[in-house]
Amino acid sequence: MVEKKQSQKKQIGRFILRTVFYFLIILVLVYLYGYSGINGGHFIYNEF
Repeated sequence: MVEKKQSQKKQIGRFILRTVFYFLIILVLVYLYGYSGINGGHFIYNEF
């Protein structure tokens, strides 16, 4: 019985860590995508 509880806690912990990890990746991608929008920085060769 104790082994099942530890296994279940381990699975829950792993799920939470993966969820946070993937959320951070999505957050970084959205942040980087903001630079490529209309209001983002200009590409260096646009002025030539």
